[in-house]
Amino acid sequence: MNIIKNKNIVISNPETKDFLADAFYPETNEKLPLVIFVHGYKGYKDWGAWDLMAERFAQAGFYFVKFNFSHNGTTVEDSENFADLEAFGNNNYSKELSDLGCVIDYFAKENSVDEDKISLIGHSRGGGISIIKTAEDIRIHGLITLASVDTLERFPKNEAFENWKKEGVYFAENGRTKQQMPHYFQFFEDFETHYHRFDVERCMEMAKAHVLVVHGTADESVSVKNADHLHILNPNTELFLVENANHTFGAKEPWGENFMPYELAKVTEKCIEFLNEKL
Repeated sequence: MNIIKNKNIVISNPETKDFLADAFYPETNEKLPLVIFVHGYKGYKDWGAWDLMAERFAQAGFYFVKFNFSHNGTTVEDSENFADLEAFGNNNYSKELSDLGCVIDYFAKENSVDEDKISLIGHSRGGGISIIKTAEDIRIHGLITLASVDTLERFPKNEAFENWKKEGVYFAENGRTKQQMPHYFQFFEDFETHYHRFDVERCMEMAKAHVLVVHGTADESVSVKNADHLHILNPNTELFLVENANHTFGAKEPWGENFMPYELAKVTEKCIEFLNEKL
């Protein structure tokens, strides 16, 4: 089977700015189910083993898309480094939902895509964004959360919050690159303005799509309790816990192997099985 890998497609969003997307799919005349992967906080489309996951989905007969949010800190010229920290600092949930909408619009129109079979896979914070978009967009029939948060209200507390409000910016160190990543206070103001829209719990309860909740029991970044909570909010969901898996299911950046780590491979096969069964 010939797999087409169309990397670094430029997507234009007049509400934000240009960003990049990748499409992996088998060469065929058939209409393929569309799967869109939504990265999380400090994430990007080329991180770790995501390419290998994309290739496996394509081999299984899916049109798999992954993309960089316009304000995730990468640029059209440099998709793998945080070269634009000013953009990172000006990111917010409204921009991410707008970008995701553009990605759905763009790829749903592709000749190879079956627009009646659209699914989202959201990792970490991208899971929260995907839950909201699923509640808002009736075109989405499948939703898979990977190590997802159960709320987007994840901000500094107490004195740290007051300092953020006063200074207008706080910095979080990137453990891998050691960069000081800025977060401007507009991020919280956007959340506060659209508080009801960004209610992940309510959106999970409302989700009409087929939903699979995946989480590692040894997740060091987002507690597995988040997965339990999401499952309780929508009992129609399927819960799949991966014993001893961490936040990225064994993957890391850089990932030098030509195969996925065991836990991520296991998760990928479960996702493929779930979507084939439900769609």
